[in-house]
Amino acid sequence: MNQPTAPLAFTHWGLFHPQVDTGRVVGLRPFAADPHPVEFGQSLIDAVHSPLRITQPMVREGWLAHGPGPGRRGGEAFVPVTWDRALDLVAREVERVRNAHGNTSIYAGSYGWGSASTVNHPAQLLHRYLNLLGGYTDSVGNYSAGAAFYILPHVVGGLEAIVMPTDWRALVGHTELLVTFGGLPLKNAQADLGGAAVHETPSYLSQLARRGVECVLVSPLRDDLGDAFQAQWLPARPNTDTAIMLALAHTLYAEELWDRDFVQRYCVGFERFEPYLTGRADGQPKDADWAAAISGIPADALRTLARRMVTRRTLINCSLSVQRQHHGELAYWALVTLAAMVGQIGLPGGGFGCGYGTGGTGAPRRHFPVPRLPAGRNPTGAFIPVARVSDMLLNPGGSCQFNGQDIPYPDVRLIYWAGGNPFHHHQDLGKLLRGWQRVDTVVVHDAWWTPVARHANIVLPCATTLERDDLSSALLMSDRYIVANRAAIAPVGEARAEFDIFAALAERSGIGEAFTEGLDAPGWLRRVYEEARTGAARMQVELPDFDSFWETGYVEVPAKPEPHVMLAGFRNDPDTHRLRTPSGRIEIYSETIAGFGYADCPPHPAWLEPAEWLGSPLSAQYPLHLVTNQPRTRLHSQLDMGRVSRASKIANREPVWMHPTDAAARHLAEGDVVRVQSPRGSCLAGLHITDLVRPGVVQLATGAWYDPAEPGAPDSLCKHGNPNVLTLDIGSSELAQAPSSQTTLVEVTRCDDPPPVTAFELPPIRPPAD
Repeated sequence: MNQPTAPLAFTHWGLFHPQVDTGRVVGLRPFAADPHPVEFGQSLIDAVHSPLRITQPMVREGWLAHGPGPGRRGGEAFVPVTWDRALDLVAREVERVRNAHGNTSIYAGSYGWGSASTVNHPAQLLHRYLNLLGGYTDSVGNYSAGAAFYILPHVVGGLEAIVMPTDWRALVGHTELLVTFGGLPLKNAQADLGGAAVHETPSYLSQLARRGVECVLVSPLRDDLGDAFQAQWLPARPNTDTAIMLALAHTLYAEELWDRDFVQRYCVGFERFEPYLTGRADGQPKDADWAAAISGIPADALRTLARRMVTRRTLINCSLSVQRQHHGELAYWALVTLAAMVGQIGLPGGGFGCGYGTGGTGAPRRHFPVPRLPAGRNPTGAFIPVARVSDMLLNPGGSCQFNGQDIPYPDVRLIYWAGGNPFHHHQDLGKLLRGWQRVDTVVVHDAWWTPVARHANIVLPCATTLERDDLSSALLMSDRYIVANRAAIAPVGEARAEFDIFAALAERSGIGEAFTEGLDAPGWLRRVYEEARTGAARMQVELPDFDSFWETGYVEVPAKPEPHVMLAGFRNDPDTHRLRTPSGRIEIYSETIAGFGYADCPPHPAWLEPAEWLGSPLSAQYPLHLVTNQPRTRLHSQLDMGRVSRASKIANREPVWMHPTDAAARHLAEGDVVRVQSPRGSCLAGLHITDLVRPGVVQLATGAWYDPAEPGAPDSLCKHGNPNVLTLDIGSSELAQAPSSQTTLVEVTRCDDPPPVTAFELPPIRPPAD
C-alpha cells in the first residue's frame, strides 16, 4: 500500500494533519478546507499520550480468582495479563455463556456514537464476530433521537427530516422567519456522527443573519442560539414545547389563518384531531391562554408569533433535545402538524426540520453509498430498545411494549461492550449499576480508563485513530469526504487495532476464516472502498481507484448543484410521490398508533403532563428543572481528560448554570461547589451564575466522567458532576421507549466540604501473581 503524501487523522470533531516528534504526537494542524476548526480537537494530543491510557490487557482481580459471577464492578482492583491469556479468557467466556444460557444471554448492543472508522468500527466488528457464532441480543434506536426515530415514520413515512432535511442553501435563499424550538447551538455543530471533515454550519447561520432573517428562539436557555441573530427569546419552561405548538396551531385555526387546502390535499386525520385542538372533545381549548399557564410564555406573544408564521416563508426547527423528554414523540408530531397548517412544507426555505445545528445537519451533499464492513445478520433476531438496558438487566424474563410489539427481556449473563460509554449515555446510573452488577461478566474494549472500562471484568486496550490505518467517512449523514486515515504513531503500549483483536478472537472461536474472509485489515480497506466506488459509479459519481485515493489522502464527493428541498416532490405530486405511511399522506391522526392502544401516546398530537416538570407536585421538594445538554468542550464524554475540557471545570468539577434569582434565594455565589440532588441521586458541580438560563432552570452538560465517592456502590454521590446520576430512566412512551433525560427535577445546595475529584486517576492495579 502506497504512503499518502499528507497523512490525515479523521475524528468526530475534525480532520487533522498530525505533527509527530520522536514517536509522539505534538500537534494537530486542522484540514485547510475546514472554515471553522474545533478547538477541543487539540485535546486529542493530551489524550493519545495520557496516563489514563490502558497499555495492556487487564482483568478484574476477583473475577480472575473466582471466575464469572455477579460482583462489585467498579470497586475492585485490576490485574495485568498477556494478550494471549486475555483473548483465551474472552473466547472461553463467550463459549460458556452460549452453551449454558444461549446466545440471547449475550448483550452486545455496544451503543456508541457512530465510530469515525470503517474497518476498525468496534460495534460493527463485535456484531460480525457474534453473528458468526449464532447471534446475540442487540439494541435498536438511539439516545440522540430515539423518540423521533419511531414517531416520524408513522407521521411522514421516514426520517428525512433528521437525516436529510432541506439544505442550508435553500434556507439562505428563501427563509424569512426561523422559529426554533430548542435552538441552534453551535457547540452541537462541532462534531458529527461518523466524523466531520469540515464545519460549515456557522457560515450558513451568518449568511442567514446577514440577510436579515427573523429568528424566534423557544427554549429555557438563551445560550441555545449563537450571537449571529438578534433573536426574540421566548424562555419556555422545559417540556412544554408541545403545548406551545398546539397553541400556535389553535390560533391559526381559530383565526382562520391555516392553510386548509394544504391540509386537505396532503394530510389525513385532521378532522379527528380538531375536536381535541378546539376543546370540543375534553372541554379545554388548546389556545394561547391555556399554553401560557403551562409554558410561562405570554398568550399575546404566542398569538403574535402564529400570525407572523403565515405571512413569511417560515422554517420551524425542533432540536433533538426537544424529543428527549417524557412523551417526546408528541412534540415532533405537533411540529409536523403545525407546519402542515402553516402550509409551506415542500417549499424552499419553508416547512419543518429536525436537528439543524446538530453536527452538519442541512449541509449540502448527496445520498451516497458509504464504505462499510458488513456485520451480517443476527440469527437470534433478539433486541431491546437501546434506552431500556437497565430494565432488561434488572428484569430477566420481563418485557416492554415498543412500537406495537411486545419485546421480551433475556436473562443476560455477558455484556460485551466495544465502543461507547453507557456510564455517559444512560439515565439513572445508580439503577444501571445495579443491573450491571448482576451479570456474570463484562468485557470492554477501550483506549482509556473511562467509567465503562472501570466497571468491566476484562478490558482489552485499543489503538486510537492516530495509531492505525483506516478509511473514514460520514457520507451517510452530512459530510462530503472519504478519508484515508493513516497511523501517525505506533500503538501506545500493547494497544491493538480493533480488527486485529476480533480477528484473533474469531480464530480462537473457530470462525477465523469466516470472519476475515482471507483478508487482513489493508485488504478490507481496499475491498470496502472499491465496493463504494462501484456504487458511486451507478450514481454517475466517479471516484479514483484505491491506490490513487490512498496516495492523495482523501476524496470529496460533490454535493448536488441544486439545493435539496425536503418533500418537494410530495408537494408537487402527492400521488406520484406518496409518503411511506399507510395513507401515503402526512398522518395527523394515525390509525396504526390508535391500534396500539398506548395510553401514553395517543393517536394524534396532544400535550400530556410529564412525570416531572415545574407544574408537578414534586416541584415543591425539587423546585428546579434540570436541562442536560451537550458540552461545548468535548464530544459527549470523549476527551473529558483533555486540556480544553479540564480548563472549563469549576473547582475541578463540571459547571452547573443557574439564574441569579435562584442563586440569591439559596445564598449561593459564583464558583461555589454545589450538590445537585434529584429523587434518584446526587452529584457535585461548580456553580456558574448567568441570566442565559430562565429562572427555575439549571443546566448541567453531559459527559463528565462518572466519579462515585464509593466506587461500585450504586447510590454513591458523583464527585465530578455527571448529570445521569440524577436523570429519570423511563421510556418516552410505549411507542419509542426512548430516553426521557430532559424530564428531571432537582434541588441545589452548597457543599462546604467537597471530596476531591478522582475521575482522572488510575484504578487500583495489582501485580500479577507468580
